[in-house]
Amino acid sequence: MTVEIGVILPTSSPDPAQTILGDVRASARYAEEVGLDSVWSTDHLVASAPMLDSSVVLATAAAVTERITVGYNVLLLALRPVAWAAKQISTLQLLSNNRLVLGVGTGNPAHGDVGWRAAGVEFADRGRLTDEALAVLPDLIAGKPTTLGTDLDVTIAPGSPVPPIFVAGNGVRAHRRAAAYADGWATIAMTPSEVRTNLERINELADGKQLKATVVAPQLDGDPLEQLAAYEAAGVERVILPPTGDWHDDYDQAAALKVG
Repeated sequence: MTVEIGVILPTSSPDPAQTILGDVRASARYAEEVGLDSVWSTDHLVASAPMLDSSVVLATAAAVTERITVGYNVLLLALRPVAWAAKQISTLQLLSNNRLVLGVGTGNPAHGDVGWRAAGVEFADRGRLTDEALAVLPDLIAGKPTTLGTDLDVTIAPGSPVPPIFVAGNGVRAHRRAAAYADGWATIAMTPSEVRTNLERINELADGKQLKATVVAPQLDGDPLEQLAAYEAAGVERVILPPTGDWHDDYDQAAALKVG
């Protein structure tokens, strides 16, 4: 089995009543020590529960590790000027020695629109702004001259190797976005059969690319190793296990799956 197994750093919680804020340095180091493939940070400006800044979290995790992948799950590009986002991504890629994976999404509506309004962004425009950002982001990260707006040429220096990019979302627009701009697609809690069906639709749109899937909070009921094998057969390259409240126990359980 070659499915990569990742875990979420203790920097946020989907449940306001159960805040998960832990030691990022200790958790990242431990994930690497027990042989996990990746650690991930969620992203939002104002969420329904406490949430740390994703770029700072990943920079911290990268600084105390050597091998493990660090990833955005997922970066809300539309909350930021794309040139600033590119600068942070490029810097993090360089400082981590090219260990970054960039997940991109448009945000969970459950968090509301306060964060978007605080950033000066219309909630309804987030999909369009994400598409526009993804269209220029790789060149900006790579340090290539890039035209932004009308007659504005921007070059980010130093540039870096463009990290793998996946796009999250289950709607038609998200599928098209992944097919057009990404190396992969991500979803939450889909079964292997649902992943296969959706991935086939995306790859039909992808102009010859064959995208792989990342599944957050996979359904590992029954025999988890059999389930992981079923996900792999459906085109999944990576699963990201959800937090339960105790990151140490979560990472131990994830490592047990890794060992098989």
